[in-house]
Amino acid sequence: MKCIDLKCEYQRNPIGIDVKKPRFSWEIVSKKKNVIQRAYQIQCSNNENFEERYLIWDTGLVSSNQSNQIVYKGVELSAFDRVYWRVMVETNEGASAFSDVAYFEMGFLDTQWLGKWITSDVKFHANEQCPILKKNIVLTDTPTSARMYITSLGMYQSAINNNKVNQDLLAPGWTSYNHHLQYQTYDIKDMLVKGENEIAITLGSGWYMGRIGFKKDGRPENRYGDTVAMLAQIEVKYADGQSQIIATDASWKSDQSAILFSGIYDGEYYDARKESTKNYDELSWVRVYKPENQFDIVGQVTPGVRVIDEISPIELITTPNGDKVLDFGQNMVGGVKVSAQGNKGDRIYLKHGEIMLNNEFYNINMRSAKTEVLYTLKGEGVETFEPHFTFFGFRYVKIEEYPGDIDINQFKGIVISSDIEYNGMFSCSNDKVNKLYENIVWGQKGNFVDVPTDCPQRDERLGWTADTQVFAATACYNAMSVTFYDKWLKDVIFDQLPNGAVPFVVPDVMRNSGTCSAWGDAATIVPYTLYRFYKDQTILERQYDSMKKWVEYIRAQGETETLWNTGFQFNDWLAKDGYGLSTRHGATPKDLIATAMFYYSTTILVKSAQILGYSDDIEEYTDLAERIKQTFNYEFVTESGRVSGETQTAYTLALHFHLLDEKNVKIAAKHLVELVRREEHRITTGFVGTPYIAHVLSKNGYNEDAYRMLLNEECPGWLYQINMGATTIWERWDSLLPDGSINPGTMNSFNHYAYGSIAQWLFEVVLGITPNSGFQTFNIAPKPNRLLSFAKGGINTLYGRIESMWEINEETITVSLAIPCNTTAKVYLPGICEQDLDETVKYEIENNELVITLGSGNYVFTYSSNGLE
Repeated sequence: MKCIDLKCEYQRNPIGIDVKKPRFSWEIVSKKKNVIQRAYQIQCSNNENFEERYLIWDTGLVSSNQSNQIVYKGVELSAFDRVYWRVMVETNEGASAFSDVAYFEMGFLDTQWLGKWITSDVKFHANEQCPILKKNIVLTDTPTSARMYITSLGMYQSAINNNKVNQDLLAPGWTSYNHHLQYQTYDIKDMLVKGENEIAITLGSGWYMGRIGFKKDGRPENRYGDTVAMLAQIEVKYADGQSQIIATDASWKSDQSAILFSGIYDGEYYDARKESTKNYDELSWVRVYKPENQFDIVGQVTPGVRVIDEISPIELITTPNGDKVLDFGQNMVGGVKVSAQGNKGDRIYLKHGEIMLNNEFYNINMRSAKTEVLYTLKGEGVETFEPHFTFFGFRYVKIEEYPGDIDINQFKGIVISSDIEYNGMFSCSNDKVNKLYENIVWGQKGNFVDVPTDCPQRDERLGWTADTQVFAATACYNAMSVTFYDKWLKDVIFDQLPNGAVPFVVPDVMRNSGTCSAWGDAATIVPYTLYRFYKDQTILERQYDSMKKWVEYIRAQGETETLWNTGFQFNDWLAKDGYGLSTRHGATPKDLIATAMFYYSTTILVKSAQILGYSDDIEEYTDLAERIKQTFNYEFVTESGRVSGETQTAYTLALHFHLLDEKNVKIAAKHLVELVRREEHRITTGFVGTPYIAHVLSKNGYNEDAYRMLLNEECPGWLYQINMGATTIWERWDSLLPDGSINPGTMNSFNHYAYGSIAQWLFEVVLGITPNSGFQTFNIAPKPNRLLSFAKGGINTLYGRIESMWEINEETITVSLAIPCNTTAKVYLPGICEQDLDETVKYEIENNELVITLGSGNYVFTYSSNGLE
């Protein structure tokens, strides 16, 4: 028995955290079954040997089964403190030894930066060269410890002695810059040497002042400011106890880089002939800069954007028009690393696109985004280039110019994403469904580039709120997504308007663009989703006022306080039950969707108030929710149980949100399945209905219809996209039409993860894994169907890995489960298998289902398949 995977604030051995009372977690592993933690002991020390004189917190033995979200309560921590910690546990099956030692290191906390903001002596514009800010420093000895704390207005890349410091790309990341800005902390001890060292920081415009968002306000550039600048502080410690601090100030110097232009949408131009050869003494002095906005500078809370993979092209295509196009075989996000040898002034010119149309390169769907790279050679041997401050969503790369013959081995696709842990897994007997799940994960990686975006390729790439909320649960099944969303939710608070409206996009570069149902509901849905998966009460409590303000905003909108029937609505975005290929809003009545989502957000607010103990709000919003339900039934439901609009989404929302009177539930479910069968199991829902429809079918006795909808290969449907060659999830069900032509709509992304929300159903229904709150207790209720012969998968939780598998043979079904230590699962199986259970198994019967309560361990159940759909 041992404790493993110690984490502080969800990270392993983090440095530069700005949480005064950080939280701890660990996993328990044991070969024994039914292991439950009874007590824990945490020790924190400012020295690795944990002698009593060095301890700053020793909990003693605490009677508790809690193994995560445990708040530090020791000696008050100061800026830059390094703390070592370990844990041991007592369980019902014995005690562990103390774990291996972990550590965490504080950031600035409330300490003031010693450095000043500096910028190039020449005022920087987005269409000019990117500047480099430099400092030569002299160290009196080899350091025993060294940290670089750094941030920027715009993006930065840092180097010491020509070695790249930050593995984080696009740093410091995108936040609501008017309110807060992240800094990163890097361990640079091994990069510094005794004597002279060169520090070089290159700056790019990035989201801060480059072209981002739409032009509705006439400001395609300089959304937050018109000057790139940087702030840095280097802290060096020596063996003799002495220390040295190097901070940004007027003594730094500036130069121009060879990056002539770099923008999020348009790409990058690099002229290697302009790489500076100036001596340090020849450089210009920097200019000390005072930012216009007042903002907090906070430590990064989520893993940065990193290179997560490299892909080789699978083919060099010569098109009918004679163009040369590389196919990387996968719609990916990042850039291309290319090598070439040529004469001075030769050029490499690349354009990026997602599809081939009629065997020709196609990137019109990028709209105004140029998505190009232009590299000019200096003519000195083999030269290698990859972009610095931009990224692309692409599968195909058109080579407009290249010196000499094209060798595909000289090209690598560099895949980037926020570097969170992907540990979810799903597979089954249908290879097309397996490809679908693979595409869903690729879509998440491509749209998790520091913020949850709608798409990663065209002139958009914004934090659309609806896309975020419909995919949040799927994202948490696929990966450890909590810190990623934690960062984004802080911006929801900052960018929410005083009246409670939540912008369409966060960060809000569209400047108060508006709000509507299902988009603004991200303010309630995402925090509560994180609570379900991670039991993070800290996030829920921080977001609660924002959640409440959103519900109150809706309450003030309609003709009455329980009906939202005013204003603009995106509605069931891109649903296929409207008319014509260009239909965007679907056929479901917009007032129905708005009021249904109003009810859903209000019920989430009630649950959150119950968790947080806000008794007054529980009473008030329970009453409000009940009155919204009454209004919904009065306005949108007939006496015979029909729901206005008669669409898949209308019935889905009414059933999934429990809006119907009990007498109408079975009737509405029957109407829904009739609609589904009438469409021959083609799905017609849009962004709002899609996340829920399969759940509703399975829950209401139509599990086989949910499976058939999943497995439908006609348009619209998930496997239709697979048959058409998709490697990610499309924005539209028919981004490519059945004849291979492209949908003529002006919005046509081939990497848009909203419809990938079906993976939540794969985990919760097919595999049956559902959290209660944080997975210390959870359900496993798989619903097999003969349309698949097996399904298997699992997820990593804060307690360890949960796995579920089932296989259908001719006469039996075998269910195999893995349950981690310190958790309890309620396993739901058909009542018919009661006679086959071992007499030692404790169970009860609920609603004709067998309910077995299990502790940790591996289990196998085999029962008759008679009666299975």
